[in-house]
Amino acid sequence: MATQVSISISLHRQPFHHHHHSAAAANHHHFLSFPKRSRPSFSLSATNSSPSPPPPPPPLQTPLRTGRFLTNEELEKLDLLGNYSYHQQLKTGLLWVRLMRDEEIDMTVTLLSESFAESMMMAAGYVKLLEFLVKNYLIERRLLSPHNATLIGVYRENGEEDFELAGTVELTFNQTGANANPPTPTPPKGSPYICNMAVSKPLRRRGIGWHLLKAGEELITKMSSSREVYLHCRIIDEAPFNMYTRAGYTIVKTDSILTLLTLQRRRHLMRKEFPPLPDDVSELDFPNEHLS
Repeated sequence: MATQVSISISLHRQPFHHHHHSAAAANHHHFLSFPKRSRPSFSLSATNSSPSPPPPPPPLQTPLRTGRFLTNEELEKLDLLGNYSYHQQLKTGLLWVRLMRDEEIDMTVTLLSESFAESMMMAAGYVKLLEFLVKNYLIERRLLSPHNATLIGVYRENGEEDFELAGTVELTFNQTGANANPPTPTPPKGSPYICNMAVSKPLRRRGIGWHLLKAGEELITKMSSSREVYLHCRIIDEAPFNMYTRAGYTIVKTDSILTLLTLQRRRHLMRKEFPPLPDDVSELDFPNEHLS
């Protein structure tokens, strides 16, 4: 099953108040490399072709600039984000999902812009304009961390040494991190929300979209006490809809047919309820499944 893009980027600027910045944040691996392949890739200092998981993230080095004072709780959440890691051995290679870093914004912007243009059947000439808008959006959204996060999935083909960007997904954990202008039907602002999921076209049909979704859900349970999560799916996107349904999402509300008058595709608002939180959070089970 091909994983198509689920994009809901708002082009309206987020309300934001500038204050003195306090410390914390996303870790930086300085392992980006650009080998002979046309796509940018990620190389690890001790990679090999075995299916072993990637190494744990290094100690935090560079603070994420949020533009405001951070509480102790926010600092702890920011540290949790920076050290989050999800990996899964697929049939064709290894997938590693983690927080997007500063030096990875541009390649993530390109992936989102190309996916957005494809889903909207826009001419290739619009991609550069989309890249400008999407980059500004991502930068503004990062200022609200740790109340939201953009994850990326990097993938290493079996027998290869380098990782390459495979996909991305955006998470909102609470009302503080909510988008000021979400798509319709409007999700509850206080509830976690998943959006802007995209998988690189050459790497579809490998289960990457499924594991981006599972990683997002897992991180939400660590960052939020809410037991539900929302997302949007366009009515015409059959493959993503089937994936979300399989993952336990159900339709809450659907756009009115009048939405077509605004030249927008109609969407479903979908919700998934997590099981009650156990006494030991480590008991939460996020099964590693493969897409058939």
